[in-house]
Amino acid sequence: MLRSLLPDLTPFRRSADYRRLWTGFTLSNVGSQMAVVAIGLQVYDLTGSTASVGVVGLFALVPLVVMGLYGGALADHHDRRLVGLVSTLVAFGASVVAAGQAWAGLSSVTLLYAVVALWSGAFAVSSPARSSIYPRLLDPELLPAANALSVFAMNTALTAGPLLAGVLVDWGGYRAAYTTDAVLTLAALNSLWRLHPVPPDRGEGEVARRVGLRSVLDGFAFLRTAPNVRMTFVADIAAMLLAQPRVLFPAAGAVILGGGASTVGALYAAAAVGGIVAMTFSGRLGGVRRQGTAILVSVAGWGVGISGLGVALLGAGGALTREQALVGALLAMGFAGAADSVSAVFRTTILQAAAPDRMRGRLQGVFVVVVAGGPRLGELAGGGVAERLGEGWTAVWGGAACVVAVVVLGLVQPGFVRYDARHPTP
Repeated sequence: MLRSLLPDLTPFRRSADYRRLWTGFTLSNVGSQMAVVAIGLQVYDLTGSTASVGVVGLFALVPLVVMGLYGGALADHHDRRLVGLVSTLVAFGASVVAAGQAWAGLSSVTLLYAVVALWSGAFAVSSPARSSIYPRLLDPELLPAANALSVFAMNTALTAGPLLAGVLVDWGGYRAAYTTDAVLTLAALNSLWRLHPVPPDRGEGEVARRVGLRSVLDGFAFLRTAPNVRMTFVADIAAMLLAQPRVLFPAAGAVILGGGASTVGALYAAAAVGGIVAMTFSGRLGGVRRQGTAILVSVAGWGVGISGLGVALLGAGGALTREQALVGALLAMGFAGAADSVSAVFRTTILQAAAPDRMRGRLQGVFVVVVAGGPRLGELAGGGVAERLGEGWTAVWGGAACVVAVVVLGLVQPGFVRYDARHPTP
């Protein structure tokens, strides 16, 4: 029974190309997370301003949204291997520039902002290309297992990358962190270089069109006729908009729980750790047929976890000691992270299996935009609510609203609840 719960490694055995891509981008993502932390630290060192660090997020978000949509269109019109290779090469160039400025001892915040924008735009193009390649390498029944492995890798990067960044910056300065990131990016380049061409699979009689605004809009037009695929986005937006806790972490860790910066870091890491644990026991996810129902249940689980965080914060210093409240908050975030990881597996699987190949790149581009933009909007909304209700009640009511939204979505879209993985329909 234990063996059946462990991650299904069949995708590694079936496809050497998939195995190389997974390994290459896992290493590259660890480096990317290191660079994200290092750039934030360097900007703060140069300016002494938290607001300047916040501007890093703006320079990351705008290219991510714009290039995510355009990059998806590129992946649907050109060889996906080539699109991924060129965009990853651009990301490598950004890493080299970051390392170069650190070795040269430069102190230009503007240059660091430009590096962030360049890297973010490159990632937004490479991600849809890479995600739309996987269904061409694996049989449909292996996609849940492959996506579980991908979510495991991302959560590992979110945990290991920041930890390694701190160690490397303390040991060798920013140049050590950026140089390591550049070296790790070579693993992703190698995996794409060794891959065979993966042109988009166009329908009979369909001719290639020039990539432009019309191509991007075609992706959104397809979503209007694809309720199951559309619901994967709507469910995620509901979770991120109504119950996004990250904006609460600084006050929760430094003031309410009284643990300072280390507690804030632990709250950030707890969700990723929960995701790692969930994916460690993801072996049976491939046997789930009602994947739409699984998404709704998982999103509701995220809401329950965020409400649990709020309960812990409300109890700190009162019904609970601060130590007890901290344990409760970490467990709640771990549970939420586990639920979010399961949701991510099935959301990605439905998108890959139900959408036609000619649309996968553009839909993956929309996916990137939702994943990037949803949390930012949720942080904006949560920050405003917290000013009036406080951090604890904001989490409690936000999580509850997420659960209610899931119930409403299930009632409004019963076809999504009945979605059958054996007969995927968009």
